[in-house]
Amino acid sequence: MYKRLIRPFLFLFDPETAHHLVFNLLKVFFRIPLMSSFIKGMYVYKGKDLSKLVMGITFPNPVGLAAGFDKNAMLFEELSCLGFGFIEIGTLTPKAQPGNDLPRMFRLPADKGLINRMGFNNEGVEKAVERLKRQSGKVIIGGNIGKNKLTPNEIALQDYDICFETLFPYVDYFVVNVSSPNTPGLRELQDKEPLTALLKHVVLLNTKKENPKPILLKIAPDLTNEQLTEIVQIVKEVKLTGIIATNTTVSREGLKTAAALINEQGGLSGLPVKARSTEVIRYLRSLAGKDMVIVGVGGIFTAEDAKEKLNAGADLIQVYTGFIYEGPGMIKSILNGL
Repeated sequence: MYKRLIRPFLFLFDPETAHHLVFNLLKVFFRIPLMSSFIKGMYVYKGKDLSKLVMGITFPNPVGLAAGFDKNAMLFEELSCLGFGFIEIGTLTPKAQPGNDLPRMFRLPADKGLINRMGFNNEGVEKAVERLKRQSGKVIIGGNIGKNKLTPNEIALQDYDICFETLFPYVDYFVVNVSSPNTPGLRELQDKEPLTALLKHVVLLNTKKENPKPILLKIAPDLTNEQLTEIVQIVKEVKLTGIIATNTTVSREGLKTAAALINEQGGLSGLPVKARSTEVIRYLRSLAGKDMVIVGVGGIFTAEDAKEKLNAGADLIQVYTGFIYEGPGMIKSILNGL
């Protein structure tokens, strides 16, 4: 029904309008008595136990929702009813910011992809915490944190510091995002010296806590093998938990979509990034050994795509663009395949 009726209707609207429409409908929908139980009955996988112990956390299944979909922690409990093993909120910044000018998201149906240049639009970390305080505690939540657009890289540590401290009591793990192509200068923080300083700082904050939490680094797919090698060395040196591979790409290689659309600035996600994401995961695993956690994301639409990521070395996987194209039944279909 999703592909035949719901998706064609949603695709009549621009992507961001469709996203807000879905969120508003879900809010209303889940207020209906017993609706949560009904949706869980339809979409939550009930077969063989697929739980995984990763990062000291028992995930009910290895398929999570990537950051960017529920930036402001508005619907994480409702979305979990669709069968996700975990939900990652954010990217959150200390201060609310509107993000880049509209339009800033574009569908590429011929390539099963999305281009976005959202620019970390969010209501600020404090607003997200207000909502997280009301959670039932049954959903595994990741907190993806970044810096405000106007914060110079020289003092970016302060932004990550604020987000980390504010979110700490309310999330199960953290993700340090330095790989979005849509905040000016952000990817420069992936360079050796600033990245080492940033990660050391966040790890130090974490070690001062009574119960430290796992911390992951989200990286771009556009890094060279030399850069990936350097990042693995840094992650090991600072004793970070692991890596999320990968974010969106700035590459436009091999696309079928018309040039006028693919030349839009922003990060490309979905099927076009699948092969590179898997390649990065496989390379990271070959360097990191079995102890470093790797979360695979990029172009996962089917159970076969999920298996490809897991076989390449991912411990967990996340979806985003595939969820938009395939609909809520995708998670259960992937889990049945696994």
